[in-house]
Amino acid sequence: MKSSALLLQYVKRFVPAAILAFCLLFSGLTKASESITLWHSYRGDEAAALVDLIRQWNEAHPEAQVEPLNIPFGAFGQKLSSAIPRGNGPDLFIAAHERLGDYLRNQLIEPVPQKANFDLLMPRCADAMSSDGNVYGIPLAYKSLALFYNKALVSAPPATFSELLKHAKAFSNPSDGKFGLAYEAASAYHHMPFLFGLGGSLFAPDETPLLATDANARSLAFVRDLVAHQHVVPEESTGTLVTQLFNTGKAAYVINGPWFLGEISKDIDFAVAPLPVIDETGKPMQPFLTVEGLFKAANGRTDGMDVAFAYYLIDTPQARHRAEKGHQNVATLTIAGLSETVAPVYRQSYAQFRKQADTAIVTPTVASMRMVWEPLATALRRVLRGAAEPEDALKQSQTRLLALMRPTPEPASSIPYLILLGGLLALAIWWARKAIKAPQFSQRLKKGKTAYIYVAPTALALTALLFLPFVVGSAVSLFAHRGGEFTFVGLKNFWSILTCADYGFTDPLSFYVTLFVTVAWTAINVVLHVGIGMALAMLLREPWLKLRSIYRVLLIVPWAVPNYITALIWKGMFNKQFGAINALLGLLGLEPVSWFSQFSTAFAANITTNTWLGFPFMMVVTLGALQAIPKDLEEAAFVDGATGWQRFRHVTLPLLKPALLPAVILGSVWTFNMFNIIYLVSGGEPDGATEILISESYKWAFERNEQYGYAAAYAVLIFIVLLLFNAFNKRVLSPAAEEAK
Repeated sequence: MKSSALLLQYVKRFVPAAILAFCLLFSGLTKASESITLWHSYRGDEAAALVDLIRQWNEAHPEAQVEPLNIPFGAFGQKLSSAIPRGNGPDLFIAAHERLGDYLRNQLIEPVPQKANFDLLMPRCADAMSSDGNVYGIPLAYKSLALFYNKALVSAPPATFSELLKHAKAFSNPSDGKFGLAYEAASAYHHMPFLFGLGGSLFAPDETPLLATDANARSLAFVRDLVAHQHVVPEESTGTLVTQLFNTGKAAYVINGPWFLGEISKDIDFAVAPLPVIDETGKPMQPFLTVEGLFKAANGRTDGMDVAFAYYLIDTPQARHRAEKGHQNVATLTIAGLSETVAPVYRQSYAQFRKQADTAIVTPTVASMRMVWEPLATALRRVLRGAAEPEDALKQSQTRLLALMRPTPEPASSIPYLILLGGLLALAIWWARKAIKAPQFSQRLKKGKTAYIYVAPTALALTALLFLPFVVGSAVSLFAHRGGEFTFVGLKNFWSILTCADYGFTDPLSFYVTLFVTVAWTAINVVLHVGIGMALAMLLREPWLKLRSIYRVLLIVPWAVPNYITALIWKGMFNKQFGAINALLGLLGLEPVSWFSQFSTAFAANITTNTWLGFPFMMVVTLGALQAIPKDLEEAAFVDGATGWQRFRHVTLPLLKPALLPAVILGSVWTFNMFNIIYLVSGGEPDGATEILISESYKWAFERNEQYGYAAAYAVLIFIVLLLFNAFNKRVLSPAAEEAK
């Protein structure tokens, strides 16, 4: 009877709550099934125009509400790859067509049916969304490079490049910061108009990437002549520099895309024109044409309302709204021009980008296209800084390209690894049971019960945030990732890295070269951090120094500013033509330095930036430790006749060691993995020579065909190196600290 009463009480208490929870869950699922999730990475006017159209759709279709979600552009591809296969992705997403091959290979998208208004689209844009007779996306807009010109400096756009060059040479005056033509000359994407205009190509007939051709070499030599000999294009030009030159009237022409419209100052009277014809070949400069479209995600909605919304966006009224408010070059043919309500500059640019689209080359959708960018950019940068001739640079880049496209290792048997894992688990269970049965265990548990309760949340957090990701990452290092699939390869990733199987031991891609650079980077930085920080701390404690509190605050500022902002500032300061560093060298009568053209100067630029970031921490630690040192000891040494250096060496420094050594260890680990500075300042230049282990691991994961297993193996090796450093610390540094105490 008692058990029946308890059961009845349980039912009365928990069943209503369970029913309520089920109803809420069901209602949530129902609501989710009625909505259409749309992922995009639009910003500014493009996003505002899209939101307007979604609002209109939602008012007319309460049964199929569209819920947009803005995803950062840099993380868009990775989020799609991880979310869609697990059923957590969107129903629709807006992306560029160039990754269509990846989407199909990874089974991320489904075909969409063609409806009547599909015929309203530009044929080239529609073809870009098709593969093997199926349509996989609805084109919304297109983007390509074109020629911008300042109407106050240029009366009419040139028809040929020789006309452009003639005017550009007359306008250019590098000593005054004026250039006839400004564009990102070291960018592989911005180089495409020259490469295709001079008859170059990126692929062999069988779609194998092929960079080392005579025509491609001519295009590199052509651009080198513009930069190094004609001096009509700025060296080391970035997007920010190009914008600055155009907005200050110091660039007559700019090669850029429609996104540049939002960066131009309102004071500049400009226009857009198609890129001119190159006289040597009689062919127009042909940029890549990128088509943005709506893709139907796999595992998404099945009632067709998501496809209906996609076609809704390309109808004439909606396309016009995107063109006029969002300033998009829409793919809908019926929008031949914009209305008089739109600013004349946007009407003119819309018409000219439509003309440019007729001669542009649709970006290939083959998966290997993504592997071409880095090697081609490397060859281009080497030629521009005079480190190699075009033919040699392309041959070396072709070799690197083949290394980056290395075939997937042969699958390995998982049985030995499972046996080893089972043995380790059995050993761990045996050890745990033995420890639990020990009499000391219960005594310690009972005695430290309260302490364990307090420590438990931290232990759980560390397990979830550190231990489990480490275990998963270590497991991934035993697999090879290709096309969204993981293949078990055992220790072959480690073998490939440690034996440099795909490149030479002295190649910048070599693990040992990168390890040497990382160790040198860490050691030099830590020495400078400690030396400068300690020197400033010793100075700031001197009683004769006025305004010490103000100096302390100012010297901490570099540490307080986010390091990525500091990195970008120093990157600009190291610019060869417009940077503050070379300006100071010019005041001293010295020649400007191309900081990222050789290893020594690029490495020095990275060191300088990180030293600026790191010395305040060591200064603060030293200041705190100095306050704990009794003044009597130093005064006694002074009375005994010790010099300042002797007092520091024999009195101050030994007393600083207990506080300084942990800071040195922490600073070493931070510096060893200081990704932001390498990635943002030198970018690994020249030719990847200044990469460190952590930045190399990142590139294998996200810039070299998503080789996650290879990158995870790099991460495990980094962990092993840090473990060895920790062992060295315990064996050498810790006894020194104890002796100092």
